[in-house]
Amino acid sequence: MAGTDARPLRADARRNRDRLLTAAVRAFSADGEGVTLDAVAKEAGVGIGTLYRHFPTREALVEAAYRSELSRLCDAVPDLLRELPPDEALRTWMDRFVAYTTTKRGMADALRAVIAAGGRPFEHSRENLTAAVRTLLDAGTAAGTVRDGIEPADILVALNGISLAAGAPEQRDQARRLLDLFADGLRYASRSLPDI
Repeated sequence: MAGTDARPLRADARRNRDRLLTAAVRAFSADGEGVTLDAVAKEAGVGIGTLYRHFPTREALVEAAYRSELSRLCDAVPDLLRELPPDEALRTWMDRFVAYTTTKRGMADALRAVIAAGGRPFEHSRENLTAAVRTLLDAGTAAGTVRDGIEPADILVALNGISLAAGAPEQRDQARRLLDLFADGLRYASRSLPDI
């Protein structure tokens, strides 16, 4: 795939590539497989030749856009843990996960076309997501704010379920409430329950 060789990109080429990926995510999420590459290039503010230099095929662009979103989600963990207490970092990351899955759902047709063409966009998704959640959970248990013994896979299954509630704009508030409830259940309860 173009743009992934060992030679680093110049700063302007890197900016163009990043703008193309951002525009592609927006376009494929909103309009699906029918988006033209000309429209993506125009939204990114570059020429079609620049798009093809970075992404020689539609499938290469879609796969790179998806992987970019996944990386953005997983790579946010260290910054969140620097900026927030671990339990709040986990809760904030959950919001980002829901946004990511909503984007992925919007790109479903385009991703299916990538898979049909032999691409493997999801090859390392589960590993990367599991590692991100494990880091958040470990930080939370070390700080005493998140329960011990929670499996990252269980978190991901629950978040996928909650993200289904965020599919329509009118359901976003419900999804936020469900995330709050779920996050509260993960927190370590420092006080014991009253005797009944």
